[in-house]
Amino acid sequence: MNESDTLPAVRTVASTQSEMTEIILPNDTNTLGNLLGGRLMHFIDLTGAMAAYRHSRTHVVTASMDHIDFIQPVRLGDLVTLKSSVNRAFATSMEVGVKVWSENTRTGAVSHVASAYLVFVAVDEHGRRQKVPQLQPETPDELRRCQDALRRREHREKEYARRKEAQRPPDAPAGGGSQ
Repeated sequence: MNESDTLPAVRTVASTQSEMTEIILPNDTNTLGNLLGGRLMHFIDLTGAMAAYRHSRTHVVTASMDHIDFIQPVRLGDLVTLKSSVNRAFATSMEVGVKVWSENTRTGAVSHVASAYLVFVAVDEHGRRQKVPQLQPETPDELRRCQDALRRREHREKEYARRKEAQRPPDAPAGGGSQ
């Protein structure tokens, strides 16, 4: 019996939820004292991976960071809290949503500062894709996020096909096949 035989066929969104809090230190900021965008993206990737690990229970790799909105800056000394959960599971990939809040440590004011969507692929120790359990949305909000994830996936696939076609040499047949 291998490990994948013991995985449940379905997991809930709640079972994938992950949270991480960091304090923003000088090494995390730019010359204006704001959190570096790349550092925030690193935090988002880590928190998203936690949710993907909880769902798949195997290694995961980041396939894409589909969309990220930087809504307002995070300042030096603030606490940043990231929350993630799987929005939808496909055969071997998962879309994860991450929301980010900052907390002013002196006033206690909390602000939504960023949101992002990432796609993770489950792989074994040799990098081969692994099937993931199905995801069962339980609340109206989880169901909406699951449906929205399917639309984003369809958009990603169309964009991938468009980019692939744009890279095709001008004299190659359409669709990349031979005649």
